[in-house]
Order: sequence, then C-alpha cells, then structure tokens
Amino acid sequence: MKPRTEVKIGGLVLKNPVMTASGTFGYGEEYSPYVDLNRLGAVVVKGISLEPRRGNPPPRIMETTGGMLNAIGLQNVGVKAFVADKLPWLRQFDTKVIVNIFGETVDEYGRVAAALSGVPGIHALEVNISCPNVQRGGHVFGCDPEVSGEVTRAVRSATDLPVIVKLSPNVSDITEIACACEAAGADALSLINTLMGMSIDVERRIPHLRNVTGGLSGPVVKPVALRMVWSTVKTVSIPVIGIGGIMETDDALEFLIAGATAVQVGTANFVNPRVTMDIVEGIEAYLARHGIRDVNELIGSLKTD
Repeated sequence: MKPRTEVKIGGLVLKNPVMTASGTFGYGEEYSPYVDLNRLGAVVVKGISLEPRRGNPPPRIMETTGGMLNAIGLQNVGVKAFVADKLPWLRQFDTKVIVNIFGETVDEYGRVAAALSGVPGIHALEVNISCPNVQRGGHVFGCDPEVSGEVTRAVRSATDLPVIVKLSPNVSDITEIACACEAAGADALSLINTLMGMSIDVERRIPHLRNVTGGLSGPVVKPVALRMVWSTVKTVSIPVIGIGGIMETDDALEFLIAGATAVQVGTANFVNPRVTMDIVEGIEAYLARHGIRDVNELIGSLKTD
C-alpha cells in the first residue's frame, strides 16, 4: 500500500510536504518544463509587494563555497500584475499556491494581504519579515519580537487565509520571534530565510555584490537551519516549515524527523530543476522502505535520549 503523504499546515491541507521556496521558483512558469506542478505540495511564489519593485542593481548573485549569496532585493511585478498576469496560469494546476508577501511598513503588509484575500487560486500567505537585502521592512521587522508581532497582527486582521510567517536566522534567539508571531495569530512559521554574508574580489578589492552584503543559502546553511527548526518546534504549538540547504531527499527527511511538518526547497532548484520531484519520490520510497504508512508518523520522530 502506498504511504500517505498528506500534511496539514494550519488550515491548509497539502498532498505532500514538499514545497518550493519563495524567490527561487519565480511564478512557476520557468520550471514547468521540468517539474509537474501537480505533484508538489505547494508552490510558494516570488515575494509580492503592493507596487512593482526593480530590485537591487547587479551583480546580485555570487556562488560561494557550499552555497550562494544573493542580493536580488525582492524584485517583483506587484500585487495587481501578479493577480492579473501570473495567477491565472497557476490556477490550472492541482497544487496549493502560497503567496509570499512583503511591505515597507506594517500598514503596507496589511494592504498587500487584503488585496490578495478572497482571490481565487490563492490558498495561503507567507509573510516575509526576514529578507536581508532591502533597506526598509524585511529583516528589520524580523529582528524585533514586538514589531514581528505587529506585522503578523496586521496581516491576520486583513485576511481569512492561513498566515505563515517566514523568520530570519539573523537574530540572537529565533524562538522569541517565533513565540511573538504565534501569539499574534500566525497559523504556521517557515524558517530559515538566508543568513547575512558577503564576498570580496581580492584583485579589485571590491565586494562581489553591488549591494556589498547578501543572503547566504545552500547546503552550507543546513546545519544552522536544522538546529533552529528543531528549537522552534519544541517552543511553539503551530506547524513549522523547514527551509535551508535542502539539496536531496535525505536533507528533507532530516527536517521532517526534527519536527518540521513540511519543507521548502530553494537553492537546489538552480542546480537541479527537477529536485523537488526527486524529493517527493524519495520521501515516498523512504516511507515504503521503512514500513511507515503515514508521513506524519515520521514528523518529529527524532530520538535524542
């Protein structure tokens, strides 16, 4: 018998625990020749703001040892163009669509959430309070428990959709931020966003990124992400989605065993466009091989004694 892979994130039911991570999968169209979107648990689209954003000037991506630095700066088409031009294409697939949202003020977060609430084909919002590559909003909000709670409340009051808050690892204690978001009405948390880093061209003595600093992702961040997910799962009672350096099935399994209800795959999409399909099939094969009938039996099964 085929193992059950269905998981629940707040009020959201996913056919399996594998999602794409925002900012690494565009709006899905570029990957559709390689990925059957119908097989994904969810697609998390590129971050959307109230108005279109051009992002940071190039160069804004740099490969590093064990990972990648980026300083895209949340380039996006804006909420109106997303609903009019991008969402109709996504509606043809039998998968959940989670829209990552961003604002420069608390009020703007609420306005973006309100603009997307009730729109057919949108199943949840992921609130980005953790992007390190913008001057206003993002990381600034995600480092303060009080402000993180304010943003969460503003979004919660503006929508009936499930609210997932994406947390930053660039804090002293991520569980403080997690608790503040849970208390403010978050239905789930996703973590981690990228770690802040930089890289220098020693010949020219200039930063490789025009923005000087950027967000570090890829396999190099996985041990940090895994530890933060494990700590957060023990602290809050809402579901946690694990993100950070998931390159293959075993990486995803580690996050599930640590207690994540689902995972998001990011940088690996740039290396292997089919990686999400490989991980969906890999989780199914693991469950069958170990005689586990339901993926929920695996979630949080870490033995530490």
